[in-house]
Amino acid sequence: MDALRRFFAIVVADFRERSRGTRFWVVLAGVAIATWGFFPPKEAGYVTVAIGNSRGLYSSAWIGMVLGLMYASMLSLFGFYIVRGTLARDFETRVWQLLVATPMTRPAYLLAKWASHMVVFGAIVAVGLCVGLAAQWHLGESTALSPWQMMLPSLVFAMPALALTAFFAILFDLLPWLRRSGGNVVFFFVWIFVFISLSEDLDPEKSAWAASTWVSEPSGMAMAMRDIRAYAVAALPGMDVQGFSIGMSVMEGGIGTFDWNAWSPRAADLGGRALWLLVSIAAVVALSPLLDWAAARSEARTGAAGERAGLRLRGLDALLRPLEGFAAGRLVAAEAKLVLRQRRLTWWLALAVLWGVQAFAPEKGQAIAVILAWLLCVDVFARGALRERDTGTTALVFSAAGAGRRVLLARLAMSLGLAWAMALPALLRAFAGDGGLAGVALLAAGATVAVSGLALSTACRNPRPFELALVFLAYIGVQGDPILNATLDPALSLARHAWLLPAALGLLAVAWPLALRRR
Repeated sequence: MDALRRFFAIVVADFRERSRGTRFWVVLAGVAIATWGFFPPKEAGYVTVAIGNSRGLYSSAWIGMVLGLMYASMLSLFGFYIVRGTLARDFETRVWQLLVATPMTRPAYLLAKWASHMVVFGAIVAVGLCVGLAAQWHLGESTALSPWQMMLPSLVFAMPALALTAFFAILFDLLPWLRRSGGNVVFFFVWIFVFISLSEDLDPEKSAWAASTWVSEPSGMAMAMRDIRAYAVAALPGMDVQGFSIGMSVMEGGIGTFDWNAWSPRAADLGGRALWLLVSIAAVVALSPLLDWAAARSEARTGAAGERAGLRLRGLDALLRPLEGFAAGRLVAAEAKLVLRQRRLTWWLALAVLWGVQAFAPEKGQAIAVILAWLLCVDVFARGALRERDTGTTALVFSAAGAGRRVLLARLAMSLGLAWAMALPALLRAFAGDGGLAGVALLAAGATVAVSGLALSTACRNPRPFELALVFLAYIGVQGDPILNATLDPALSLARHAWLLPAALGLLAVAWPLALRRR
């Protein structure tokens, strides 16, 4: 009993810590608003879950299916950024040193942290289910309420997927090199592979084995495809059952509907989904031997890293010396040195490789190298406005008159210069080409990245929204989207940045004075 009390005490304490902040309630409000958009009326012209060009009527069962699949796919991504950090906070605040002196075991501590993540996910899913009930009543396509049918897909699809996300949040907090911005970037690609790509491998349209097996990928999307398609083939002859979409899909040829009043998964399928819960719990327990090592790494302080960084900075003195001739320039140079001296040798080697690709690769390779170079600096762009909060130097830095304005301008100039420097070889090639329009587009894209990082981190008081946004834009940019892939279609890219850059500047102009008052 004492062990259970200690376990639940940590779970409750973590939840209270989260729920006391306004950020938690803002997240719940945002989830409620986004969830309402999962259920567009037929005349809206788009759907969120569809087979072919049809969706189910908005019965309790279909609304539950939409919620279960959307949360299993999208909340498994965004939820990671919502819940991660509690373990790292215990290390940084030395709470772990107090807990380790109690009888609580290390596996129990990690399981309590995992359970606290699941409580947050449960609260988010509960809010979504309430919105689903309201949407069913408002849309009126089906008036028969069935709370169990509405909850069942979230229990079967969303919760096992979120259990795995909670495990990754624990893992990334334990590993020192994944605790900050680098981990936020890495998880996006982990999510693509684990939660999205595996569902394509189990697509029942591509594999007869996948059409009958109880095995499912973490999100369960392949299982849902199989059951919805089987129902359509049996009950709705002649209906187009080719293709299955999750996420906003525009249907230009009109949207068909069909009855979907109940879903009854097989017992073997439920066992397959429960397996992911057990795998997540077992994986969390398996991490317990790393706890003491991770805590020790958090407390370790060495001077060697600083000395190595200082050696690497000596070659930059000549580049920054022209800025030191006037007061504002000295502040910009100091900001640049503060950022660059933290870079490891591997960072400089990666930058050298990306510069080489930008200088000599064909256009497509050049564009990808520029995007990856901006990702190398994601922590600088996302945390520039949060440095004083992270280091506890707010009162010192902003004590002088006009310090807020000077610091903002210096960091803005440093971020812009860094964003353009990351793309320097590509810029030189672009301006040397015909017309230089691609070079202007690259300058605009770099400026948007730099300004948006400062603006979003200032407004949200958290680096993760910008980190997630930049990683997503990088992902679609590699596939050809012109926001970051500026050289592919410079005119379209400039058109996008013509409103993105002013919007970011406007947000920064509003958020920075508010942040100064809060300080």
